[in-house]
Amino acid sequence: MDNETIQYDCFRGCTVVKGGEGDEISCGYRAGCCKLSDRNWLSKVEDGTCPDIFEVRFKNTRKGFYINDSGQKLGIGDLVIVEAANGHDLGIVTLAGPIVARQMACKGVIRENVEFKKIYRKAKPLDIQKWQDAIAREHETMIKARKIAAELGLEMKIGDVEFQGDGTKAIFYYIADGRVDFRQLIKVFAEEFRIRIEMKQIGARQEAGLIGGLGVCGRELCCANYITSFQSISTSAARCQDLSLNPQKLAGQCGKLKCCLNYEVATYLDAQSRIPRVQGPLEFEDGLAYLRKTDILREIMYFSYDRNSDADLYPLDAAEVQEILDMNRRGERPESLRTEPEPVMPEFVTAVGDDSISRFDAPKRKRKRSRSRNRNRGNKSGQK
Repeated sequence: MDNETIQYDCFRGCTVVKGGEGDEISCGYRAGCCKLSDRNWLSKVEDGTCPDIFEVRFKNTRKGFYINDSGQKLGIGDLVIVEAANGHDLGIVTLAGPIVARQMACKGVIRENVEFKKIYRKAKPLDIQKWQDAIAREHETMIKARKIAAELGLEMKIGDVEFQGDGTKAIFYYIADGRVDFRQLIKVFAEEFRIRIEMKQIGARQEAGLIGGLGVCGRELCCANYITSFQSISTSAARCQDLSLNPQKLAGQCGKLKCCLNYEVATYLDAQSRIPRVQGPLEFEDGLAYLRKTDILREIMYFSYDRNSDADLYPLDAAEVQEILDMNRRGERPESLRTEPEPVMPEFVTAVGDDSISRFDAPKRKRKRSRSRNRNRGNKSGQK
């Protein structure tokens, strides 16, 4: 046990233990490291749905559904040898049971229309050793591949390299703005690395999902956590939420607009549909009131009698603003904005400050000095 070393492979969601008896390498499944992992909330349910279909994951976000037609007993966390286009690959079983059918439906996979690749068997120590030797070559291969692409003058960036489990094939993930003719590149790669080559183009957001990391919110990147389909994002999503168009704040780690800009767009559009458009000032008997700002989610509009100042702002409900606009169209003017009652706003309740932070401290024991003094005085008087 003292000679064992544990490594955490977060790209594949497993732990690698090296050393021990015979210097063998053993791997274990570590669900917390899996990107795009799914919670098996049907783990204790067995209804006979898809008993022979398993979800197998590989490096980063690459997953697939495989069939176990040999009748061998498999479970979540098992390292298995699966069928590949050429040779075989090694992956980890991440989902089994009824949840697989729901996951297939979510991915649009219909069992009757798909010919699933097979799971050959569980991985043996020799398979794991060969797999780890191939993984150890990935980083060096990526650095060399980048240098070769730069020497050939290709406008592309190789973001990651993934070796197949048997070490005979590698997938090169690259990013390019336009079409790239990499026929010569593949020839050079094949001569340099002596393996079969597969080039797969990805976008900047997909690259961020492959690499992973933490966002400005302090949580794991959404593209690495659960996003599988990337929707187009434009600056209109920031405008409708009344956000500052600052590219440094709106851009994510991929250099593109953040995916989370689309999360609340529907809520803001729904709230804006109930907010009237104010083209000019509101007319009151004591002057004109100009719109200074709008709280979209609370549907509150703030007006001021001074066009260029926010010193004295008067809040109005969006419904009340619409009534005032209708009155102005009829030639009527309300008395004054100052006499309008303030709209009822939702109260923000917080527990901060309700109790003193010293309530967690242990209470101090009071010293009984007065009693001890009285006893001493009584003893002295008795002696006299």
